[in-house]
Amino acid sequence: MLKKLFKLIGIVILLSVIGYGVLYYLYNEPVPTGESGPEADALAYRIFDALNYKNFNNTKVLEWSFRGDHTYKWDKEKQIVVVSYDDVVVNLDLITPHSSTATINNEPASYEKTQDLIEDAQSYFNNDSFWLVAPFKAFDRGTERYLVDMEDGSEALLVTYTQGGDTPGDSYLWIIEPSGRPKSFKLWTKIIPIGGLEATWEDWIKTESGVFLPTQHKLGPLSISMGDVKGTY
Repeated sequence: MLKKLFKLIGIVILLSVIGYGVLYYLYNEPVPTGESGPEADALAYRIFDALNYKNFNNTKVLEWSFRGDHTYKWDKEKQIVVVSYDDVVVNLDLITPHSSTATINNEPASYEKTQDLIEDAQSYFNNDSFWLVAPFKAFDRGTERYLVDMEDGSEALLVTYTQGGDTPGDSYLWIIEPSGRPKSFKLWTKIIPIGGLEATWEDWIKTESGVFLPTQHKLGPLSISMGDVKGTY
């Protein structure tokens, strides 16, 4: 019986390895090369203009969720984020994370548990907020921008993050509509082993504060809903 079980497990592992190899061969792309300098920066500013970056700066509170799993209310002025999931609520202080607080079922968590929840909330926020406001992070500290000429004659913006976040070294190639609004980006990240997968940025809305934000993404067969996106003064 055990021999049959181990044989079955071995077959499953072998098929998984073969399947991954096929997917890697078919879809993996190297990070494209481009030119850094004023033209790359100008394309980034064009995206800013299309999404009303000035209004983003003036937005005081952003609200959204990520795939229905995590819910956020980000006070940009105070740099405090209320992160909610399951029966957990973390009041995450982005300036001094150690001063953050956490509750479970409306009861204060222990000190040790709070530290774990703060770490989780930071990781969730870093990932989930990126899917909301990544276009506005093209000039963050440690970023490098490159203008990439595409095969169809259009221009795309490659942004590489050399520091910060959970996975420094990640790169994103922004595919841009004629209006300057992002249509999608291709990803080269540490957590996704196949480089160059494309995720859409769609169903944009103009918030109360005047900034344009996405409410939906598609990454292959995966749909990523950003929930009820709000931006207020």
